[in-house]
Amino acid sequence: MKKLEGIKTERGAEILLILVLVARSTSFVMSKVTMNAMNPFNLLGVRFLLAFLLLFIPFGKRLVKIKKQTLLKGLLVGLAFFCVMTAELFTLRLTASSTSSFLENMAIVFVPIFEAVLLHRLPAKYSVAGVLISMIGIGFLTLEGGRIVLGTGELIGILSGILYAVAIIITDRLSHNDDSLLIGMVQVGTIGALGMIASFLFEQPTLPQGQTSWLMVIYLAVVCTGFGFTLQPVAQSRLTAERAGLLIAVSPVSSAIMGSIFLKEHLGISGMIGAILVVGGIIISKDPFHKKEQVSS
Repeated sequence: MKKLEGIKTERGAEILLILVLVARSTSFVMSKVTMNAMNPFNLLGVRFLLAFLLLFIPFGKRLVKIKKQTLLKGLLVGLAFFCVMTAELFTLRLTASSTSSFLENMAIVFVPIFEAVLLHRLPAKYSVAGVLISMIGIGFLTLEGGRIVLGTGELIGILSGILYAVAIIITDRLSHNDDSLLIGMVQVGTIGALGMIASFLFEQPTLPQGQTSWLMVIYLAVVCTGFGFTLQPVAQSRLTAERAGLLIAVSPVSSAIMGSIFLKEHLGISGMIGAILVVGGIIISKDPFHKKEQVSS
């Protein structure tokens, strides 16, 4: 973990963020299946609080000495991602997982737009080209029949994409020049606490029932949350929000590949074209004809 915290280069941060996103991409199917037995807020609460408890074992002494400023940052990032996760889970209840993945990953379009407004400048042309190519690729990967019918679930899915973009930008602003690991831990605890509070207010909270449900929740807690959520601020501390926003395009690629391998889902020519377009868009966005910017240490 110390090596992960000590990432000094943009390339290392990109690799870590890709690994984080690949881990989290598996949560769409897992969450959809688990919600057959648990309500959305209940699942959020159990999943994230379990992950927080597991993280507290090795990092508890460090967490109790957290600075007030770092604690506040973690709470804000946690609140932002709680909104994202709430929208994601309700989208999953109302639409197919592939549609949910596509709509949430529309964040790759919203991030550069929001950044352009905040910074009062237009995105670089290579970044715009990369976003457009990757978005087309995500469509090839996830959309069956070539269209989405806009119902309640789809509208919530679009909202999840907007919220995800906002969360990425908030994480970008708060994770630099601070203890990004502690920010990630507080974020996880915040999502879990808010999820459980919401579950008591709007649902009837229960623990997972049966071995299969427990295994899925443990997987979600350890892989998708303990690794996936906690280390996103660590990775983003060395990346711009715009770059991090584009890299999330690897999520539907990973979901499609894993579905093909483990769930025997047919990827097909359309899926392979989509994967190639996503990777191509990410490469093009780096502006290969100019010298790479150096990230300050």
